[in-house]
Amino acid sequence: MKYLVVSASQRFQSQSAKVAEFITREIKTKQLAEAEHLELCGFNLPFWDGEQQNKGADWQRIEAKVTAADALVLITPEWGGMATPLLKNFLLMCDSQHTAHKPALLVAVVSGISGAYPISELRMNAMKNNKLVAVPDHLIVRDVEKMLNPECDSIRDARLRERIGYSLHMLTQYAAALAQIRFAHRDAPFPKQQEYCYGM
Repeated sequence: MKYLVVSASQRFQSQSAKVAEFITREIKTKQLAEAEHLELCGFNLPFWDGEQQNKGADWQRIEAKVTAADALVLITPEWGGMATPLLKNFLLMCDSQHTAHKPALLVAVVSGISGAYPISELRMNAMKNNKLVAVPDHLIVRDVEKMLNPECDSIRDARLRERIGYSLHMLTQYAAALAQIRFAHRDAPFPKQQEYCYGM
């Protein structure tokens, strides 16, 4: 099983990247699976204009990682009640050929007590054409500067770590179940599947 953990802050050394590193370690140690952290701000991605050939020099490497993944973890800070443009751009660039019927765990990161809006936004309008499947569980890491740090021993932090562990366990179950759909879809394609490559 391979996981791709995508952090989508547009700033280096972000709290989103901290959360991504924590989740990547948890996958490797508790799920005993391969996991890689992809920090989007480290790549030069153009704003996609709808043309397949205009995805930039870095896209081929990113696409290979997305294709190899059995499941994705998508992490965004909440900016003005929204997911970052970087994450939305990434999702627009993803082709269903590489992402369809793969589970995605959505994670919002916020310095305060909100964080629900990016999750709602991503569930509503981020996966229509790439056909990623957002699992029912999601995570909101509130008061993030104080959470998931090595020295932190608060009850809230402990509960968050437990919740992350549970959510990753469920993501694994969805990855295993959806793999059967991907293989069936690949081996016995629907006669008109190209006509229905876009969501309604």
